[in-house]
Amino acid sequence: MSQTRVAVLVGSLRADSLNRKIAELLAAEAPEGVVLDIVDGLEHLPFYNEDIDGETAPEAATHVRRQVAAADRVLVVTPEYNGTMPAVLNNAIDWLSRPYGAGALVAKPFAVVGTTPTPYGGRWAHADANRSANVAGAVVLEDVTVSQPGVEVDVLHDDEVLGKLRGALAALVAYEAAPSTAA
Repeated sequence: MSQTRVAVLVGSLRADSLNRKIAELLAAEAPEGVVLDIVDGLEHLPFYNEDIDGETAPEAATHVRRQVAAADRVLVVTPEYNGTMPAVLNNAIDWLSRPYGAGALVAKPFAVVGTTPTPYGGRWAHADANRSANVAGAVVLEDVTVSQPGVEVDVLHDDEVLGKLRGALAALVAYEAAPSTAA
């Protein structure tokens, strides 16, 4: 049986981030045949600038691109900052979207989950991440998105919340593109 590799982009750089803990929990509990690789090095990416993304891109960008290119799927686990996705995640998607039409996200099934300590659970950040990934060529599974409010619930220990997060991962892994009807 072949393994399904899922690259995980965490939208928070904070060491004690709840979203990082969710990513680590999902990685530790990955179903048989599934490997979740938390992409490292997002904090080292320079802001995207086409002037430095030529034949020799910065090593940090090349490193992140290789990690995502090696995956079969991409899962974003992110909070929301000021009503949108964190800058580190936006920047990572910018780097992964290039070169245009052949970036590391092209044709990869892509889903977003996460939590924030608000009643909205990060839904604006999640919508923004989905929109950017779609423009970058990913196959965005919007119906898999989990925007979990972190108000009055222990996200890491609540069975219902964990069930939603595990379900999102399972749906991402199980996704198969519909056969083309083009002649």
